[in-house]
Amino acid sequence: MTITKLEQIFDLLKTKPKKRLVVAFANDAHTIEAVHAAVERGIIDATLTGDETSIRKICQDHGFEVSKFEIVHEPNELKAATLAVKLINEGKGNLLMKGSLSTDKYMRAILKKEIGLCAEGAVLSHVTVMEFPSYPRLLTVCDVAIIPLPDFKQKIKMIDYMVKTAKAIGVEKPKVAVIAATEQMLAGMPACVDGAMLAKMSDRGQIEGCVIDGPLSLDCAIDKESVEIKKVGGLVAGEADCLLFPNIEAGNVFFKAGSKLAGAELAAYVAGARVPCVLTSRGDSSLTKTYSIALSALMA
Repeated sequence: MTITKLEQIFDLLKTKPKKRLVVAFANDAHTIEAVHAAVERGIIDATLTGDETSIRKICQDHGFEVSKFEIVHEPNELKAATLAVKLINEGKGNLLMKGSLSTDKYMRAILKKEIGLCAEGAVLSHVTVMEFPSYPRLLTVCDVAIIPLPDFKQKIKMIDYMVKTAKAIGVEKPKVAVIAATEQMLAGMPACVDGAMLAKMSDRGQIEGCVIDGPLSLDCAIDKESVEIKKVGGLVAGEADCLLFPNIEAGNVFFKAGSKLAGAELAAYVAGARVPCVLTSRGDSSLTKTYSIALSALMA
């Protein structure tokens, strides 16, 4: 089943074993609303770490059934994040989610040596699945939030994360576009050089399970009319499933322009840790957070 709408992930999850989500410092209404919606849909069970009194008051004020959650009391946000990671390591959860603590404290808990969620040398990357009203398929994109300027080895790992995500939503052989400012091979632009090298590695079977082409400008990756006008060939042009951005600025601008100006809905998680880790923006809606929980549960 190929998923073309984020809403369809909920149906797919109903055919799989239910996962348990652990929330790090769940002391805000937006987070609890999203988790409550996911529990109500029957796709997860949930453990909330944080200040129990505050969590219960939020539930009471907003009409959330507090009995739907297991609450583990820890009023200090950094300690709550460490506790959430500890619960995951003890096998008491399959995926992690950021609550109302800052992103740096959340990531610090994930990255802690020995007691965190990362093996030595792990590459963490933010993977987003975006649903655009004007595009016939879901777009999996990387990286918009974590790696400022990925090197070549990191790009290979990021492609791996995107491909696994695209396959989880039913894309049999994902088409990956390595994005640059142009579809021409210009030796003076590192993004073009990396794109060409990644495409050749794909041609030779050094990167399996997908088709990679690059460099491709954004229009040539997703717009068939541009592909015809510019006479760009290949299997990826005009119908990419995955977009690999050259740096965090390009990815982040695409991500925010898509969601704020083009009406895109999205789901996102951090890949590379032992479990998927939900990391959403403070400006994201509760629906986006619920979709992100669903995607993470699918990947867990």
